Amino acid sequence: MKRLKAYSILPMTALAMACGGDEPSQSIVVTNPLDIERRELVAVPYTDFALAFGTDSVFRVVHTESGVEIPYQLETEGTSSPQHVLLYVSVPASGDVTLAVEKSAPAPVAVRTFARYVPERFDDFAWENDVVAFRMYGKGLEGRPDDAQGLDLWSKRTTDLVVDKWYAHGDYHTDHGEGMDYYSVGMTLGAGDIAPLEGDEVVYSKHYRGYDILDNGPLRTIFQLDYEPWQVGGKTVSVSKRYTLDVGSQMNRVEVTYTVDGDGVLPVAVGVARRADEGELLKQPGRGLFGYWEPTDETHGTTGVGVVLGDGEFERFVEQSDQYLSVLSAHDGKPLVYYNGGAWDRAGHITSAADWFTYLQKEKNKINAPLQVEIK
Repeated sequence: MKRLKAYSILPMTALAMACGGDEPSQSIVVTNPLDIERRELVAVPYTDFALAFGTDSVFRVVHTESGVEIPYQLETEGTSSPQHVLLYVSVPASGDVTLAVEKSAPAPVAVRTFARYVPERFDDFAWENDVVAFRMYGKGLEGRPDDAQGLDLWSKRTTDLVVDKWYAHGDYHTDHGEGMDYYSVGMTLGAGDIAPLEGDEVVYSKHYRGYDILDNGPLRTIFQLDYEPWQVGGKTVSVSKRYTLDVGSQMNRVEVTYTVDGDGVLPVAVGVARRADEGELLKQPGRGLFGYWEPTDETHGTTGVGVVLGDGEFERFVEQSDQYLSVLSAHDGKPLVYYNGGAWDRAGHITSAADWFTYLQKEKNKINAPLQVEIK
């Protein structure tokens, strides 16, 4: 399939290069500006890494104090060469860690993120990490009685990858001990998809028409979905959505680029499916936070869904009978970044509305204050 244009992505980690003159660099220092312990990926630009440590393709990264090896991935972003070295690090609250690079073979890194096109199930596109899984519906589902629109969320209670296994046996609406798909999307935006608005009505596109997997694990998966043009309020609109899912995260990073004719401005909504019974809501429009802890399903448990946007990006909030809509503006050719995701109480990590809303607030804080990396 033809490769789609890969739009630039803002780094998830800021990098500050120390000036070392002609002295060889010897360590990587990762600093946490927040007063919470963090374990996440940091991205070191490969050109800086190679300048400091050489271009030898065989190396390992270790914590200098403990000697513990740090898993890493060479991120290509769909190119033929590495763009970043992704390091999966734990950093104490308001603290730092120092890492060394050694010229020896690294330990194998377990694959914890994965995505694929699923032609055997109506052209689904599915992806996952060690804590959650998602899918978008494809062309083959259009026109069927079971057609649906938005982002689907799969509930996992295992750290194993399940997409291939669940599609193979086909009985993923039943929990066989690893979790299941019980989330109902219907004709809504599901677990945080995005679409244009006319007034307060969502104008859905057809399902995605092209995909491009840019990186596929072991620690980060990046892919892009492309949609054909459609009409919204007399304007011709098309969109590309670039998803990034990291190991350990309940949330996708979504970079959305609309092409809009006319004045180039498009009202859009990030939506979450609403259930008939009351759930619990987190609404902090000034911080760009929306969380929904669904009413408990006595058979299947409870799901939390959430959206994180930039500060002040919410323009208004719309409550419909079947979904909640966070409204903002998209502009022609300008990437719009937000985060979406979910959690399931039966996975045992996030088991209440308070847990889920705290998680979303912490994710917002992390986005605003990324881990800092310095090569010395």
